[in-house]
Amino acid sequence: MSPFGYWEGRPTAMPADLAVIGLGQLGLPLAQAAVSAGISTLGYQCGDPAPLAAADQRRMLSTGFRPATNPAELGRVRTAVICAPTPRGADGALDLGQLADAARTLAAHLRPHTTVILESPVYPGTTEEFLRPLLEEGSGLRAGRDFHLAYSPSRVDPGNRDHTPANTPKVIGGLTPACTESAAAFYGRLTDKVVRARGPREAETVQLLETNYRHVNIALVNEMAVLCHDLGVDLWDVIRCAETKPFGFQAFRPGPGVGGHAVPRDLAGLRTRSLRMVELAQQVNNHMPQYVIQRAATLLNEHGKSARGARVLLLGVTYKADHADQQGSPAKEIATRLMELGAAVSYHDPLVPSWSILDRPVPRVDSLYEAAADADLTILLQQHRTYDLQGLSVKAQLLLDTRGATPTGAAHRL
Repeated sequence: MSPFGYWEGRPTAMPADLAVIGLGQLGLPLAQAAVSAGISTLGYQCGDPAPLAAADQRRMLSTGFRPATNPAELGRVRTAVICAPTPRGADGALDLGQLADAARTLAAHLRPHTTVILESPVYPGTTEEFLRPLLEEGSGLRAGRDFHLAYSPSRVDPGNRDHTPANTPKVIGGLTPACTESAAAFYGRLTDKVVRARGPREAETVQLLETNYRHVNIALVNEMAVLCHDLGVDLWDVIRCAETKPFGFQAFRPGPGVGGHAVPRDLAGLRTRSLRMVELAQQVNNHMPQYVIQRAATLLNEHGKSARGARVLLLGVTYKADHADQQGSPAKEIATRLMELGAAVSYHDPLVPSWSILDRPVPRVDSLYEAAADADLTILLQQHRTYDLQGLSVKAQLLLDTRGATPTGAAHRL
């Protein structure tokens, strides 16, 4: 099988306007948006591909998308966007290894006048200090003179039907004004609005700010959830009332932890200074799975049961509602801790047909209502739209809602 799996055997000889390097959570949506806009697009895989339904695969292939396994094809496009994964390494810093591999592969085939754009999450300065030398050394060309180089923070929100690539503004920061304009001309074909940053560092820092803004505010409401439970205050009612304020407030909601690919970054990789608030937010958010376990054990105890031997059903094990991705989902840690306490854990998720924890398969229930009625404790971790939460609250012996999605008074809320 080819590195593309489901793209096996498709022709790749025709030229294309765009090459997307990396078809993961960032690159695949970009490729889909590009072919939808009528841009002939090559996909060159690096890292793990994002899952794609068969119908979507056929639609992309019929509207101008082609997978490429020969890197020489990268030299036949006008624009190349690098969407290589940059996961956390063992030291907590971003691992740029796959980005380096993608850059070297592109550099070996880079032609003059090509526009190269980086979308991978990186630290400020990466485009100029890390990517640029790799491209110049491998190609013999000079960025800003022989080819255009820019950074654009990815703004992908999987499953969001209201904010699509077409109506989500794109930020562009080029090495030179000409680089910015060349990148802006490309993104202008995909989106209604292009926002020009002063340069690559500013554009890179936009993503840093946007990502950390989310994590810091989630950490605040997570701490409020713990506080309000201790005080006997209904946090969900507090948020409902607070979000009526038309200025100076944006509603965030607590949960069992924070998942997804946009990990918070405290600048440790820059070896200059850290963002103390981000460090604290990470500590708060990382503690939430343990807090869910504490609440679960307390609820079981209040109903005369011990966590050891208890039948616990987990509902929704993905990191986001109605989305199959499990990257960073708190469900894994919660299941692990429950098993370590001796609980018998099962799960239900309409998007996850099989699931393993500690190298052991977790039983997947088929009859949701019967399983909830049989379980000593049911924990809602993700509110997929297919869940009838009113019906579940009636059937379940004991229901812990970590998302505040059940009707008021129908369950124990986080």
